[in-house]
Amino acid sequence: MKSLAELQAIKDRMKDRVVLRDGMEGKRVVVGMATCGIAAGARPVLNAFVEGVNKAGLEGTVSVTQTGCIGICQYEPVVEVFEPGKEKVTYVKMTPEKAQEVIEKHLKGGNVVSEYTIGSVAV
Repeated sequence: MKSLAELQAIKDRMKDRVVLRDGMEGKRVVVGMATCGIAAGARPVLNAFVEGVNKAGLEGTVSVTQTGCIGICQYEPVVEVFEPGKEKVTYVKMTPEKAQEVIEKHLKGGNVVSEYTIGSVAV
């Protein structure tokens, strides 16, 4: 990169790959991206959510963000879904394939995918 124009071109190309809306009042997907999450495969999960939300046309109502440590490293990759007026849902041991199912069933359809939640994992 040698100029501000090149930087602006990169920003413009990547714009549709980012679904980050500060202060949005809709659903919010938060992917744990601490070292343990990244080592367990959180980056492809984050990418699957970003691309899937865009592809599903949900970018105006669902934001996808990342955070540091969520505190349950043994269940990484961890994804939390927040919805106004509802209890937080914590999905564990996520994969890009599971992310697609969560997008379809939970984010679009309104039904929690219970078998992927922390409550369904045997301790």
